[in-house]
Amino acid sequence: MTDREPIIRELPFGFTWVQREAMARASHALVDEGRVWLVDPVDAPGVLERARELGEIAGVIQLLDRHERDAPALCKSLAVPHLRLPEELPGTPFEVVPVLGLRMWTERALWWPAQRTLVVAEAVGTSPWFTAGSDPVGVHAMLRLTPPRALRGFAPEHLLVGHGEPVSGDDARHGLRRALGRARRDVPRWLAGLPGRIRAQRQTA
Repeated sequence: MTDREPIIRELPFGFTWVQREAMARASHALVDEGRVWLVDPVDAPGVLERARELGEIAGVIQLLDRHERDAPALCKSLAVPHLRLPEELPGTPFEVVPVLGLRMWTERALWWPAQRTLVVAEAVGTSPWFTAGSDPVGVHAMLRLTPPRALRGFAPEHLLVGHGEPVSGDDARHGLRRALGRARRDVPRWLAGLPGRIRAQRQTA
């Protein structure tokens, strides 16, 4: 658990909380019909209390194999299921999207049709470590040469990520499309900003 209060970003259907750190780890509380799902959660001051105000916590969803974060501990304390890398989520409003299925990297995304919301753990992000220049969305550095095809068919109204703040409207729709379409071409721009990211990380360490 972190002892620093996170940045809270309200959503029409819950909220996102972002850690005050260089990697800007982001977690989400998504609410539908009085039930709350925590997605890739980092436990932080005030978060569970805020989530409980929205409804009954129904489960914790883990979308990336290597990042369990505080999911196991929260599931134990809340007595709710730990939905790790689900292939489907019956009884929820979410559709599961397979993003990557590699030996060292297995990732799922969530698509919420009713809210036109896409939740992506790691393949794309909005923190400076992902984006190039002033772009609102960027592809993970390790995937820039082969951006995930599974995300290309989505034009979300809301894009929630595992690193960085959520984006909505044109920043979500066009930002995602541009990030995927220009991932390889933007490598020089991304590299040009690397020294600044490293300096920022040292300052927050």
